[in-house]
Amino acid sequence: MFWSDDTDKKNEFVVPDDVVDIAYKLECRMLPLDHAQALSNAIAEALPWFYDEDKVGLHLIHVAESGNGWYRPEDPEHEVLCLSRRTRMTLRIPRHRIEDAQSLTHQTLDIDGNQMKVGEATIKPLSSLPTLFARYVVAEPNQDEHAFLRDMVAALQAMEIPVSKLMAGKEHVFAMQDGPVYTRSLMVADLGPEHAVKLQQEGIGPGRKHGCGLFVPQKGITPVRSD
Repeated sequence: MFWSDDTDKKNEFVVPDDVVDIAYKLECRMLPLDHAQALSNAIAEALPWFYDEDKVGLHLIHVAESGNGWYRPEDPEHEVLCLSRRTRMTLRIPRHRIEDAQSLTHQTLDIDGNQMKVGEATIKPLSSLPTLFARYVVAEPNQDEHAFLRDMVAALQAMEIPVSKLMAGKEHVFAMQDGPVYTRSLMVADLGPEHAVKLQQEGIGPGRKHGCGLFVPQKGITPVRSD
């Protein structure tokens, strides 16, 4: 018996490193539940290029839900987000900004009166998994699910990303300095590796500097509770 895997190896997709995630350790007890504007402003003050650089995004900070019934609070006016030592802050950046972004390490950011000390950073490549999830994608106020998905199909087609399976999820409203921003979560499934990476690199819709339109890999297409 003889067989060779050379052909498969030659055709194996290699994730490009044009855009990566950089994840920072944090020392911070708590943050406002709605911290999109404050965190974005603090990062832009520390990294003056943040708002102007293309393909830069901010993943909002989330903590894992536990198995004992704890869920992320949902009242931004009266509740806060309690961070653990495992909590990370992640930016999505082009490769040429890696060294610049590492200058955040050892800085202390003020997030609405909460002191966040930024620790060491780890570089993470994007994923080629076929299912991606965005917690927040900007939507029109009072837009129903059908209209939202129709807009998402058009946006994906404009990026030449084949549309097979989409699932809209939880609605959320951010209090931003220019007024409220309405969002929905979105899952996109059955993507080829190249298209999965492209969607992570490009994002969808506006607001990526404030945590919107950024996709992360999701294992499977079972419904996800957006935290």
